[in-house]
Formats: sequence, structure tokens, C-alpha cells
Amino acid sequence: MSGDFLPEGTLRGLPGPLPAGERILWQGAPTTAGLLVRVFHARLVIAWFSVCAVAFGLAAGSPAAAIKVVAPTLVIGAGAVALLWLLAWLTHRTTLYTVTNRRVVLQAGIALPVTHNLPFAQIETAALRAFTDGSGDLPLRLRPGLRIAYLHIWPHVRPWHLARTEPMLRSVPDADAAAALLARALEAHADGTAPPVRVARLGRADENPGRLVAAE
Repeated sequence: MSGDFLPEGTLRGLPGPLPAGERILWQGAPTTAGLLVRVFHARLVIAWFSVCAVAFGLAAGSPAAAIKVVAPTLVIGAGAVALLWLLAWLTHRTTLYTVTNRRVVLQAGIALPVTHNLPFAQIETAALRAFTDGSGDLPLRLRPGLRIAYLHIWPHVRPWHLARTEPMLRSVPDADAAAALLARALEAHADGTAPPVRVARLGRADENPGRLVAAE
């Protein structure tokens, strides 16, 4: 659903006014740094241009020739990283995740905002992929028969799960608290039968990409 022409009284991040009895429990957006590293893979881009610069410099034959070939390579690499940062920042600015006492709402889209409603009744399990910088990914597995097109929701989707797409709250700050709140909301909605979301404690976030801890 587009974010344009919303009914009067609609809160940011929602497709319309909240129905009676529904309330917002949490709202958050993905971090720019997390998107830059884990979605747009800036480190790989930096590594690629660094290797190219070294290879071109060694093959140049002289320091002067090396400077002539290495400098443009590094400038192009810096431009590529800057472009990726801009995309990450725009994604951060145009994305808002919302958890109410009845559903999860994902609103995203740089050019055309789109809102995805995920009622708790459609969520089979939740999980947390935690990073020790405090951020984390929260993938949501939908019940059998429910599916959102992978490209339609990217990058807010668990990577490479194409057959059974899992919407994902990407790189949310203070992920421990967000996961605990979501677990409580799911449990309350299911009258105590919903599984909790547990947090994995890992090494430094810049050294360990994290691991997925499924809800039990």
C-alpha cells in the first residue's frame, strides 16, 4: 500500500488510523551503518578496490606510473562507497518498523513508500540475529501458504530465503529490547503459547557477522 493519500489521523509508519483497542508498542528504523555493511556490503567493495589498486600499482613499473593508475582507482572506489552510503542513509530515512499489540508493520521505499501489514496471526515464528554493537536482524517466518515476493520487500527480508520468504526487521538498534518486546507481544496475542525470541551473545560485531537464533 502506498504511503500517499493516507486517511486523516494516520500515524507515521502505518497504512491508516489504528483501530479501536490497537496501540503502538515500538517503532524503529534500520541503522545506516548496519545497512551499509550487511546489505550493501561496503567492506567487500573497499576490499575489491584496494586489491585492484595494489595490483595496478605493482604492474605499473615505476612509482610515477603507479600513482597515475592507483589514484583514479582509489577515487572511483571512494565514489562507489559514498554512493552505497547514500543508499544506506536513504533506506534508513525512508524505513520505519512498527510493532503494535496486534501486528508488525513494515513501511519502506525510497521512491515509492510501500506498507506491509503482518498480523500476529500470520507469523509462525520469530528469530533474532544479534550483533554485539547492539543492533540485530529480526526475521519473521510466515505461516504456510503466506508469501511476499522477495524482490518486493528487499532489503527487508532474510537473505537467500527465496522459496519461503521471511520478512525481516533489518539492523534495528537495541535489538535485544526490540526482540523481547516482540516476544511478549506475540505471547500475549497467543495467550501464552507463542515462543520467545532469545538473544545470542557474540564477539565483536565488526568481526563476527552474527548467527541466527530461532525462537523455541
